Amino acid sequence: MTRDLGNAKRVVVKVGTSSLVTPKGGVSRARLARVVEQVSKIVGGRSVVLVSSGAIAAGLGPLGARRRPTDIPGLQAAAAVGQGRLMAAYSEEFGRRRLVAAQVLLTQDDFIHRRQFVNAKNTFDRLLAARAVPVVNENDTVATEEIRFGDNDRLAALVAVMVGADLLILLSDVEGIYDADPRKGRARLLREVREPAGVRATGPHRGSGGMASKLEAATIATSAGIGVVVARAGRPRVLESVLAGEAIGTHLPPAPVRQRARKAWIAFVRDVRGRLEVDAGAERALRHDGRSLLAAGIRGQEGTFAAGDAVEIVGAEGNAFARGIVNYGASELRTIAGLTREEIASLPGGPYDREVVHRDELVVLQS
Repeated sequence: MTRDLGNAKRVVVKVGTSSLVTPKGGVSRARLARVVEQVSKIVGGRSVVLVSSGAIAAGLGPLGARRRPTDIPGLQAAAAVGQGRLMAAYSEEFGRRRLVAAQVLLTQDDFIHRRQFVNAKNTFDRLLAARAVPVVNENDTVATEEIRFGDNDRLAALVAVMVGADLLILLSDVEGIYDADPRKGRARLLREVREPAGVRATGPHRGSGGMASKLEAATIATSAGIGVVVARAGRPRVLESVLAGEAIGTHLPPAPVRQRARKAWIAFVRDVRGRLEVDAGAERALRHDGRSLLAAGIRGQEGTFAAGDAVEIVGAEGNAFARGIVNYGASELRTIAGLTREEIASLPGGPYDREVVHRDELVVLQS
């Protein structure tokens, strides 16, 4: 069984903490060097982005910590110390191979707000055009939600969407995705999965960075038309083998219809700040006609949100059928909700001439 992956010109590779740390919990320079060696060998003729965990683990030793902290300030402190050390190691190892490593730290806001999204995308494009290797991590030092709820599988998928990648490779400590927990008897490695959302997570790691997060990441990436491979990080020449089309790990082919990048991640954004209830006419217009959401169709709202935040859109039966980026804050929207354009035009404090959610900033979750 072979896979046609050799033509991928822009590749995102994600390596997790378990592939970088020693049994005692610190980052292994030898393991990091092996990752860099693998990445370096696939850079020729293509652009590569490396999404790397390990900042918190790299900060534990210098701080005298014997185990990973459980409190947010402790995690932030470890990340603050470890991120610089981790990046210094990457810079040195890539430099040995005549490649330039570039640090990119991201938070959820970089994906939610359009200006930050465009700025980050432009930075990636410029770095890749210069033949640099962006090394990406969540900005754990300041982003408490990312430490508490985030994982770098999800981040890698969102980065793949942002940069318009052709392929996302998720390196794991297991061979791929199994049909059962391989620790509990006979389990079959799934060589291909076409519907990642329908696969039940199995295996020893079910939390952050485990198989559940890899399946979620694959759902995000494949819906945007990006192929995904989950493979074991410790396998020799793993990246070269994947790109050679060898049947290793689990391949998740891209969806046949590629969503626009912005809509692909709007569908999966976690940081939803509010809910807008719409009437039946507005629901039909959004679901079936590709229209924008106007104030006249809004019947209620929940949450404290600002312009540029993500919101859910709820139909008359109470089901969230869409998500989008709202153009008004909650207080402004209360002023204009349910009113026609003509009625809004006469209100003081405007102008209120924007759609509540533009169709280019809206994705329907259910047809």
